Amino acid sequence: MKSYAILREQVILLICILIINGSLMQSVTSARNECKPQDFPGTNSFVCVCSAGYCDTVEDYEPLGSGTFAVYTSTQTGDRLTKRVYDISKKSNATGDSVTYTLNSTARYQTMNGFGGAFTDSAGFNILNLTTPTQDNLLKSYFHPSGIEYTFGRVPIASCDFSLRVYSYDDKDRDFSMKHFNLADEDFKYKIPLIKRAKAMSNRTINLIASPWSAPAWMKDNGKMTGGGNLKGNATGKYYQAYARYLSTFLDEYGKQNLSFWGMTMLNEPSAGLAPNYSFQSMYFSSSNEKDFVKLALGPLLHQNGYENVKLIMLDDQRLFLPLWAQDILGDKEAAKYVSGIGIHWYRDVLSPIVKLDETHEQFPNHFLLYTESSNGYEPWDVAVMLGDWDRGESYSADILWDVNHWVTGWIDWNLALDKTGGPNWAKNNVDSSIIVDAKYDVFYKQPMYYHIGHFSMKH
Repeated sequence: MKSYAILREQVILLICILIINGSLMQSVTSARNECKPQDFPGTNSFVCVCSAGYCDTVEDYEPLGSGTFAVYTSTQTGDRLTKRVYDISKKSNATGDSVTYTLNSTARYQTMNGFGGAFTDSAGFNILNLTTPTQDNLLKSYFHPSGIEYTFGRVPIASCDFSLRVYSYDDKDRDFSMKHFNLADEDFKYKIPLIKRAKAMSNRTINLIASPWSAPAWMKDNGKMTGGGNLKGNATGKYYQAYARYLSTFLDEYGKQNLSFWGMTMLNEPSAGLAPNYSFQSMYFSSSNEKDFVKLALGPLLHQNGYENVKLIMLDDQRLFLPLWAQDILGDKEAAKYVSGIGIHWYRDVLSPIVKLDETHEQFPNHFLLYTESSNGYEPWDVAVMLGDWDRGESYSADILWDVNHWVTGWIDWNLALDKTGGPNWAKNNVDSSIIVDAKYDVFYKQPMYYHIGHFSMKH
């Protein structure tokens, strides 16, 4: 397995070298809306500025004539997903010693599920602070055929740190039947309308993934949505069952808005719940808690309620918990039958070798690996937003290259859009984003990160 992974990485590097060196035949650059660059102090590249009347676009690779191929290039100093068409040479231009690569066209690896970003409250707030034409250009940049064509949208269940306030969908104490469950104003203002607009402009299916940050406060032993805490009782008790009903009812209510979900994680970053003073919405699950929850509460309830096709995703936390979490949950046949995949966050990858992905895939090849959240500027000592920073874009593409060469099937960015401070975020946990909104001037800036992701998401 590992030798094949190394070969695939070498092939990707070879392709990159060909593009960088330009050792190809005659090129033709096609017409499109070009980037309008703008520099900001202190960074090593530029952003592309979009407004109500103008935004750069990505040209389709079709049609291509016989004997030609297309290359899309982004560089630190100039190109941004620039398409060039080249003739295929019938004669080698290699000189001196060369390396021969033999490709086995019969070898097959993982099927890619896609790339995307998150419809958070903060993203919706920022997008809606723009005029309608500028909003359309921003959404097109992500979802339209003239953009990078995301196929995933992650949707928080109730509030997260990238909300303007803390809220749940049912604050009525001991409402075990979810009689008082109601979606929030934020769903009807910031999430549902933008999801529908994105779907309407896309030629592809946009698969939605729901993720909760915490159960309602009354279900937890600390009585708060913040600061960690555990669900009361055990998996066969009324609080675990109520949390399962809470998640299922969320699917019901979005279904009434004609929105269905491809997948659902059971809890965002369950390890965060270990910290008693964690600054934003969180709840603790051990792998054993999550195993019992899925096999004794959530899995059976979703099947009972007609949601057996919703892909339940375990973990939704850092790679360092693999493969132990998978061994505990997927090693249990009753739990494993309800789980489709494993969600991973990229924030602490440096603490765990990438071979953990290989080990997990080798042990559980029928369960997909999916990176469900990624962002830059998240460390307390980081500058949250760095407009035009090329290195942050490279950190994305390098991570994606490594991940997909080790069985990962997709990669989801965090907020679709933030403001110039990296917010709003009620907990002041500001970070960077691939698109930054400057509502004062009715413009948005496409960061280098946007184009790095685009090399993978478009036409994947």
